[in-house]
Amino acid sequence: MFGIGAALALVATASLSGAESRLVWLGAAALVQLRLLANMFDGMVATEAGEASPIGELFNEVPDRVSDVAILVALGSVRGSSVVLGFSAALLAVFVAYVRALGGSAGVGQVFDGWMAKPQRMFLVTILCLFEAFVPESWNMPLAGTASSWPAAILLVICLGCAMTAGTRLRTIARRLEGRA
Repeated sequence: MFGIGAALALVATASLSGAESRLVWLGAAALVQLRLLANMFDGMVATEAGEASPIGELFNEVPDRVSDVAILVALGSVRGSSVVLGFSAALLAVFVAYVRALGGSAGVGQVFDGWMAKPQRMFLVTILCLFEAFVPESWNMPLAGTASSWPAAILLVICLGCAMTAGTRLRTIARRLEGRA
């Protein structure tokens, strides 16, 4: 729910300006962080209570992927951003999670290597939201004479980071599989 709320807030920024826009950016930042906290506490409570289960893992992963896609696609729809980068970041984020899970299904354990996992992606989104909420409007100009904006730049960093993270995880899985052979 928090992830979808964050996505809706991001989409709403496209039609707002001034103080209203800043409040919505701030709300999006809070919702992204609440999404991460809810996810973390859910897993911790299940583990501590001894109630972690394969079904719980399934219902932990699916909402994570829905939240990732919603937030990143919505970030691509904000003023000055790029829908293509939003969808690309969402696709690559899902691929990073897929590769992590692939290690588990290949029998070598889930691989969490790399520097652009969910917490890092959502950290960048949160920092961007806070930036948009607090900096002067003049700082939101296109970057280096291009049509790009800070949201597009963050999406590009997420795309590149996810691609590198997926590669790192695939190499780790391959090494583990070779070690078993």
